[in-house]
Amino acid sequence: MSTTTDEATLVKQALRTRPFRFLTVAWGFTNFADSVLAIIFAVWVKDLTGSNGTAGLVFAALGLPALVSPLLGQVADRVSRRRMMIVAYLVGAVSLLSLFAVRGPGQVWLIFVVTVLYSGIGFATAAAQSGLIRDLLPDEALGAANGRLTTIDQTFRLVMPVMGAGVYVAVGPLPLVVSAVVAFVVAAFFVSRIVLVETSPTPQDEREPFLAEVTAGFRHLFRTAPLGVLTVALAVGFGAVGVLNAVSFAVIESGLGLGPEMLGPISSVQGVTAIVAGLTAARMIKRIGSQRLVALALGIVTLGILPALGTDLVAIIAGMGAIGLGVTWAIVGFVTERQLKTPPTLQGRTSAATNMLLNVPQLVMTVVAAAVVGVVDYRLLVGLTAAGLAVSMLLSLKGSRASAAEEAAVVGATAEG
Repeated sequence: MSTTTDEATLVKQALRTRPFRFLTVAWGFTNFADSVLAIIFAVWVKDLTGSNGTAGLVFAALGLPALVSPLLGQVADRVSRRRMMIVAYLVGAVSLLSLFAVRGPGQVWLIFVVTVLYSGIGFATAAAQSGLIRDLLPDEALGAANGRLTTIDQTFRLVMPVMGAGVYVAVGPLPLVVSAVVAFVVAAFFVSRIVLVETSPTPQDEREPFLAEVTAGFRHLFRTAPLGVLTVALAVGFGAVGVLNAVSFAVIESGLGLGPEMLGPISSVQGVTAIVAGLTAARMIKRIGSQRLVALALGIVTLGILPALGTDLVAIIAGMGAIGLGVTWAIVGFVTERQLKTPPTLQGRTSAATNMLLNVPQLVMTVVAAAVVGVVDYRLLVGLTAAGLAVSMLLSLKGSRASAAEEAAVVGATAEG
């Protein structure tokens, strides 16, 4: 009992340190910006072009920087991660200002360019932040920290789509862009106030050739259990979700008979259950382990997709709630396991490899689904999404018995010691 109490006290103390509090505040402001922009970009393009397929491509543009994420991960493991995050946030703020030049359909290309740049900032800061958190916190606090940060993320996803949709309808997108610019600048300020001793990069004379270094994160993922099987499972699952991204507007308009601006408010219900998931993720990891949590989460997401085959608004909202719960548990479970089983000098590249392996399948499937959503019944695409997620759940269970045996052996050895 005292050991459990001591660990809980250690976790609380770690999360209350000034550096982690500053990182948490910065995370809050960046997620405010993300929650405002992610939906608004798609709605903006939809309003300018009238095309569901073109609007769906916004989600593809958000995933495009995943193709260069290994290079961003390489940078994150070779420079000060704190400084990298500061520069990235400021670049993101400047790039958003160009959206003031959008006046009509002729400037839709500019929205796509900014979307790609803005998303690239997210991939860069994700690679840097993974290592920063590893340097800031003890192992015991990683699950709780990831759960807290995810809870903040999902809180904004709950509140901001509704508020953002209201502001968009009332005064247009530009005030929302301004608020996102300010949020990125404030986030950069708080990260600049973080004081910590960062892990030193691998010395020059000990480094591998460039190509080997860039791909080191991929090799680590696939050689380390259970990261390899979980990566494959989540890649399949995220690819399936990519189809759902492209048909979201069709579900809202054709299935429910509502306007495209309702996507934000309806999707925001995911935030309610995602907040619950973020608050309980660390406890679930401790109780059933990361691998089983990911499998359970993917099963819940599969069930959450099915109501989109029908036209019942209440059922679809309930399904959105299930998706919010499952996706959050899956992400927190996997990220915590990855951080724990990755050396500090490899955190950036492993995080970047994860981003590429999970986002590229989603990108490809979003593009494919956006191309055919106008000629194929959207319900067929929803069914394919559910099938893909069911497969990902089964894949995530591969080797789970062996993992359970290994965990039991570790617990037994600890008890004997």
